[in-house]
Amino acid sequence: MLRAALGAILVIAATPLWAQQLPQAPRPVQTNVALTVVLAMDASGSVSDDRFELQKQGYAAAFRNRQVLNSIRSLATQSVAITMMQWTGPELHVQTVDWTLANDEVTLNALADAIEATKRQLFGGGTSISGAIDYSRILLSTSPFLGIRRVIDVSGDGANNRGRSVTLARDEAVRDGISINGLPILALEADLDRYYYNNVIGGPSAFMIPARTYETFADAILKKLITEIAGMAPNTRRQSSAILRTSPK
Repeated sequence: MLRAALGAILVIAATPLWAQQLPQAPRPVQTNVALTVVLAMDASGSVSDDRFELQKQGYAAAFRNRQVLNSIRSLATQSVAITMMQWTGPELHVQTVDWTLANDEVTLNALADAIEATKRQLFGGGTSISGAIDYSRILLSTSPFLGIRRVIDVSGDGANNRGRSVTLARDEAVRDGISINGLPILALEADLDRYYYNNVIGGPSAFMIPARTYETFADAILKKLITEIAGMAPNTRRQSSAILRTSPK
């Protein structure tokens, strides 16, 4: 009996912390939507308060844009579900906007208002894109919405420098049927778009749209959301600002 108990303890100890957090009980009945998206926003030490505010306002403005509503109306269910989280270190992440059904102008404006009202809750701890991906998987697995497509949308201004390998985190998410899209901000690392291409994005029709500066973040996220919702990856031969990836490296 003691041997069995020790075996159980060893199994728990060998399991990554994020995996231990995955729900064990059966999930409740979920609402079907065309798309569930986790918006993972960088709050690491390289992101000043002004830069954080530019990210937040960019997201809010995008959801108020009529083009996003038109993209949602083009879907079979005419509905998507969105949540937002902030991330820094391997275990430093927090869900800042609850899962929200977006299917008309009223719900999109409410989502934009909720994003705008959020406060910054993290201020450092390194840059763990792998941690952001792992936590986003938990949010998707516990969502009250069941998406035909499931997407993790990572924005950030630096390469992974904390936690486990970002490619391992990416590949595990892709094996779960999740796509990871990216919005690298090139203000500090000019070749971060190439890093995201090689290490971060993956899954069916995965793509990224880089923002050259924080000031251009709003334009980039609008283009990205319209493309993401429509489920059509950019034509990279015609749109040089976007890079497509259909499977992990």
